[in-house]
Amino acid sequence: MSTPPENRPQDILAHTDAGVTTLTLNRVDKKNSITAAMYGALADALEAARQDAAVRAVVIQGHETIFSAGNDIGDFLNHPPSTPDAPVFRFLRGISSFPKPIVAAVCGPAVGIGTTMLLHCDLIYAGDNAAFSMPFVNLGLCPEAASSLLVPQLMGYPRAAEALLLGEPFMAETALEMGLINRIVPPAEASALAQRQALRLAAKPLSALMETKRLMKKGNAAAVAERVAEECASFGRMLQEPAAREAFTAFMAKRKPDFSKL
Repeated sequence: MSTPPENRPQDILAHTDAGVTTLTLNRVDKKNSITAAMYGALADALEAARQDAAVRAVVIQGHETIFSAGNDIGDFLNHPPSTPDAPVFRFLRGISSFPKPIVAAVCGPAVGIGTTMLLHCDLIYAGDNAAFSMPFVNLGLCPEAASSLLVPQLMGYPRAAEALLLGEPFMAETALEMGLINRIVPPAEASALAQRQALRLAAKPLSALMETKRLMKKGNAAAVAERVAEECASFGRMLQEPAAREAFTAFMAKRKPDFSKL
């Protein structure tokens, strides 16, 4: 197994100004792959933004060349999330139930949770280089972030099957057409646009923002919470099974996995 990634506080940058908390994935040298420590930092930052009445909106962003390559595989091998309180599951519960508007700027690859976390954002602005993928099955795993519920609702079952069963990627134009994102812009403009829209939100009455979001989400809220919990249980179990171990070992060894006997 690989050495656990160093716990670097600067991997998640959190900054609050003018009623907007901005969370930046800042591990570009590792393609913004997310470690357990980073999930913990994201979960804590969302909880702080939830509790702070001065915060009216949150922005989540990466770099203009990469949003996130998904989970850090080496970290997952060394620190598999095996309990409901694991940092990744805390983050998923936090973002899926967050009561204030979340704006995302997405450029470059958004892999796995890099795509599924967007299902819980309210406004999403993508660079024209954005590429979305959910290759959970290819890693011997199941979807997370209630994506097994929300992706079929968003895309329709046939497209969801391509995205979740085959793990096929899709580009920004397809994401716009299916309603995952709001607008496509040049990569250098995505974060600035997300900030402008978040400031527009922050100028509005917080009670009205939160109640409107609650009402829009109400029809799905209980089902989303239930599906997040069910997926987390399945995901944690499947991480320990032979298919995931083969997928992760093959990834670290830079070889093609062999699922022929699994």
